[in-house]
Amino acid sequence: MRTLGVPGRSVVVLLAGALGVLSPLTALAQDTSTVNQPWAPPPASTSHVDDGGGQQHEIQYQKSTACVQRDLDNNIVLQEKPWGQQYMQIEQAQKLAVAARGSAGGGMKVAVIDTGVTNHPYLKFGVVGGGDYVDASKNGLEDCDGHGTEVAGIIAADTPPDIGFKGVAPDAQIVSIRQSSQNYSVPNQTSNPGGGGGQSGGANGGGSREQGQGAGNTHTLAEAVVRAANLNVNVINMSVDNCRPADGSINSGERELQAAIHYAVTVKNVVVVAAAGNTSDTCKQNDQPDPEKPQSIVSPPWFSDDVLSVAAIDETGGVASFSMNGPWVSVGAPGTNITSLDPSPGTDALANQVVEDNKQQAIQGTSFAAPYVAGVAALVRAQFPNLDPHQVMHRIEATAQHPGAPGGHDNYIGYGVINPVAALTAIVPSEEGIAPAKAEQLPSGLPPAAHKNWTPMVVALAGTGGGLLVLLVTLFVVHTIRRNRPA
Repeated sequence: MRTLGVPGRSVVVLLAGALGVLSPLTALAQDTSTVNQPWAPPPASTSHVDDGGGQQHEIQYQKSTACVQRDLDNNIVLQEKPWGQQYMQIEQAQKLAVAARGSAGGGMKVAVIDTGVTNHPYLKFGVVGGGDYVDASKNGLEDCDGHGTEVAGIIAADTPPDIGFKGVAPDAQIVSIRQSSQNYSVPNQTSNPGGGGGQSGGANGGGSREQGQGAGNTHTLAEAVVRAANLNVNVINMSVDNCRPADGSINSGERELQAAIHYAVTVKNVVVVAAAGNTSDTCKQNDQPDPEKPQSIVSPPWFSDDVLSVAAIDETGGVASFSMNGPWVSVGAPGTNITSLDPSPGTDALANQVVEDNKQQAIQGTSFAAPYVAGVAALVRAQFPNLDPHQVMHRIEATAQHPGAPGGHDNYIGYGVINPVAALTAIVPSEEGIAPAKAEQLPSGLPPAAHKNWTPMVVALAGTGGGLLVLLVTLFVVHTIRRNRPA
């Protein structure tokens, strides 16, 4: 993927080992609660989850893999706008936002709960450190993995006019909370820089890995959500997932995360966006015969009452092969051939490749679809400040390009690919006090056969028969007269 640029701005290859494969969000001890419906979680707990003071207290991690760095030998000039940016008409949406409110997301704070965010010249208002559950001294402003910076760039990069790549809401403020990193580990444990075991994110994002292979778990993710909410952000983006086999239960870590999200949405007025997750060897695709009984549970997307869960599409407009299916999927957004900010410190470059298994490949994953939606949520919140989080979620879902499925929703793309222009301009009936349209059952069979009116046929046949009878009588009389006439 190439992007419009000027000489000297080059493709940056990230050498972190596995960009976008996030920390382990490990399932904690199982409890005895069971899910009452085939897939839906139980109601959110009202128990309090604190924010841990914005730092990890239980485990002391240490850096085990060097942070991402630029490939200084690579000097390919970026020449084209990212396809996803064009597909969603991001710049048109920004023009509408500026015309209506004077800015594109101005006044909005978006929390990126991820691997940290490196301050970059193209983040207009810099990055606010919101906390760090990996290394408290960094306060979320170190991104060794390279993942969080790219997520933040998709949300809010404010690039010069001669660069094609643009963030969705360039006037928004990024608040970074580092919750996970695969470049850190518990002392005396070996990290796995190449990714693998237990990730739901595949090779490039949206994933989690098993405990012992990095920093972070569902407990610290729950604390990070509460931390962001207490910092009064408007939108939270989580491009991290925990994937496990579905067994009808909910574990204690998931309960904490669900309660934290519910608190953020219902108490602190925050829109929560999360990646739907990627398939992997340990996160099986939900392609079972009954779609309402998934074989894999992915959280935070599982908590769909309070979360906008984002699937990834590719350049064809179809669902990306790696994107996790599930009845909790809300909407879709571009998630392949991603271009964003280079996370290396001290550079103004962009990045569009990652090194995996010593091979360069395009950046992809539901991790990078989610920030498109988070950026649109920031634009919507700025444009419609009186909408609560659930109304913002509904507006984004209602204006999406619905799939041809009952109710306009399926397990692959949810309510469809987001439409930023429509999200900023459409009239949503529920916001105007108008009852939603009701589906009507159309007859499936042919209409009843029309009964033929035989009267004209009877009259015609009767007239014809009468005429023939008169003709026959006339012929008979003429014949009789001729036969009896004298020779």
